[in-house]
Amino acid sequence: MIETERLLLRPLRVEDVDAFVALHEDTRVNRFVGSYSHQQALVRLKLIERQWAERGHGLCAVELKSSGAFIGRCGLNFWEVFDEVELGWTLMADAWGHGYATEAAHACAEWGFASLDSDYFTAMIRPGNTASVRVAERLGFTPLRDDELLGNPVTVYSLGRPAASA
Repeated sequence: MIETERLLLRPLRVEDVDAFVALHEDTRVNRFVGSYSHQQALVRLKLIERQWAERGHGLCAVELKSSGAFIGRCGLNFWEVFDEVELGWTLMADAWGHGYATEAAHACAEWGFASLDSDYFTAMIRPGNTASVRVAERLGFTPLRDDELLGNPVTVYSLGRPAASA
C-alpha cells in the first residue's frame, strides 16, 4: 500500500469490478481511456492481479483517506509490446481539479523508482487529453515519441530515474 497526505493506493483486485466499471462508464473519462463491460473489466482486473503477482507492480485503486471512497486508478503497468513500464492515472470526473492525479502519480513514481530496476517510466497520452498532459508535465515527464497503443495514437512521455543525491 502507498499512502500520501490525502490518498491510499492499493493493488486493484477483481473485487473492485463494480467501481472499475463505474469509473470507465463516464463519457468524460472514457473518451481517452475507453469503457469496460462487467466481463471486460473482470478480464482486465485478473491481468492486473497477475501482473502484481508476477512483476511486483501494477495498477492501484486510488481511495480518499478521509472517506475510503474509490476515486480512480493509478499505477505502473508493464506493456510487453513496448518492453516499457507506463505510469498511468485515471480518476473519476468528480475528483478532477483537486490535484489527486498528480499526488497519486508522484507517489507511484517514487515507489516505482525505489522498488523497480527501471531507468524511466512512460506515460502514454492520447491527443487532446490536455489534463493528463498537464499532470505529466507537473511530474517532470517530457515527450519521447509518437506511437500507437491499442489502435489509438498516443504521445509517449518519459520520466527518468531521479539522480541519486550525494
